[in-house]
Amino acid sequence: MKKIIKKQASIKPFPNPIYVTRPLMPNINDFYKKISDIFDAKWLTNSGNQHAEFKKCLLKFLNAKNINLFCNGTLALDIAIKALDIKGEVITTPFTFAATPHVLSLNNIRPVFCDIDEKTLNIDVEKIEALITPKTSAILAVHVFGNPCDIEKLDKICKKYKLKLIFDAAHAFGVKINEKSIGSFGDISMFSFHATKAFNSIEGGCLMYNDSQLNEKIQLLKNFGIKNENEIAMIGTNAKLNELQAAFGILNLKIFPKEIEKRQKIARLYRKISEKTKGIKVMQDIKNVKHNYSYFPILINKEEFGISRDDLYLKLKKYNIFSRKYFYPLCSNFSCYAKNNKPADLPIANKIADSVLCLPIHGDLKTSDVEKICKIITIIKNEK
Repeated sequence: MKKIIKKQASIKPFPNPIYVTRPLMPNINDFYKKISDIFDAKWLTNSGNQHAEFKKCLLKFLNAKNINLFCNGTLALDIAIKALDIKGEVITTPFTFAATPHVLSLNNIRPVFCDIDEKTLNIDVEKIEALITPKTSAILAVHVFGNPCDIEKLDKICKKYKLKLIFDAAHAFGVKINEKSIGSFGDISMFSFHATKAFNSIEGGCLMYNDSQLNEKIQLLKNFGIKNENEIAMIGTNAKLNELQAAFGILNLKIFPKEIEKRQKIARLYRKISEKTKGIKVMQDIKNVKHNYSYFPILINKEEFGISRDDLYLKLKKYNIFSRKYFYPLCSNFSCYAKNNKPADLPIANKIADSVLCLPIHGDLKTSDVEKICKIITIIKNEK
């Protein structure tokens, strides 16, 4: 009897690259009008009309008490550290973008890496207290992929040990918990408006905080410490958002809710299809949380899936699909941090960093594109 061999289904690569994200873009004619307004005003930076309007729009959108705008999220986070007088050691997550620990190190603060929770991929609140020392001054938590940290437990720990609580909310713009902006919690939250984020102002960022007494200090820190024409009150840097960035942000804010609706549909379709594939784990929405679907991470179990995350990543490229190993390598394994950190001390973070892969997600992605990406993943899995 002849052995029947099933022929593997074939599928052509995408004709054009499918990237992990695509920047949200306003209507070009609307942006031309904004540019014309900027040219008429002849005011390009230093808190012009567009900056004022953008700030007003953000205060309303986020229902915030205080907002301060920056040219990028990294400098915003840097100034948050300075504004709160953080020193010594700060407990943070290794599963984040390089900017998070780098900002601490640039302020002569030692980042103390805490392992992460396997379900949320956020800092594991149950492991924080064991890392607190007399040198600990704050916790810098990250809302990874826009999924909220355990804010309530973090707040309790910080109050118990009299620590500052800072949130790196770079991924979490527009996210709400029980209809309350995620930026409302802690001492300060930082949002990034980089082009790769769900919402962007080309480059940019902001700090959101409840204590109005921080306003003057933050403003001084981001503008060379200039108090007035005759007085430099402190050492500061240049972290101002310019008028073109602000104008871009104003227009994008108007179309951002629709972008989130599109991303939500894509995420739901990914989940519906991916959950049927053995060896792939997807994250679910959290009850009482309004998500922004900034990323769509999957976790690959090599034994069940048949090949490693790295192999899948490379094979997807052959089909013109550019996913991302996000976050890899783990921050604690960077050469600048590795000497003080052992993988054995961060088992979950290392496990996740070796198995996570972010699939393409953005408002311009078609349903047929998502279905084809999932079909290609299945074909790769079944290849012999």
